[in-house]
Amino acid sequence: MEPALDTFRPSTLGWLIGTLAGWGLIALALIGAAGAALDVGGLGLYPLGLIAIALAVLAWKWIENLAVSYSVTPERLIIRRGIFMKSIDEVELYRVKDVRIDFSLINQIAGIGSVSIASSDETTRGGDLVLREIGMAQERRETLRRLVDAARRLRGVRELDMVHEEI
Repeated sequence: MEPALDTFRPSTLGWLIGTLAGWGLIALALIGAAGAALDVGGLGLYPLGLIAIALAVLAWKWIENLAVSYSVTPERLIIRRGIFMKSIDEVELYRVKDVRIDFSLINQIAGIGSVSIASSDETTRGGDLVLREIGMAQERRETLRRLVDAARRLRGVRELDMVHEEI
């Protein structure tokens, strides 16, 4: 197998500061910390419960992101999923039809984005392959596009679009 040019996984820190869900989690932890520090109205352990919930959600997201990794080689995109039960999928780059990036204003601030890959590979039969919360998403998209072009040239593959027009 050829060596990986880039290996990456979804960014937990990027998710935390680059999504509304992450901002909500930070707010939940801050409200809990403020409630515990001020102890207004005899709230008891409720503020600590908010902090515990925030930490549990953050730990869950971190483990979820730890369970996925992506590797890009000159010929393939390799997707590894799982911690206890592992699965490995590969998308042949010469089969990639489109690489798209989506990111909100908040994502742009955090430097993350979602890269969507449409291909004729079996891995994407059910729809586009979406790589979420990817750091340096724009650079990685451009790298993928260059590698797709190179893989197509190497194999002599050309794409032909068939358009049906009503007469």
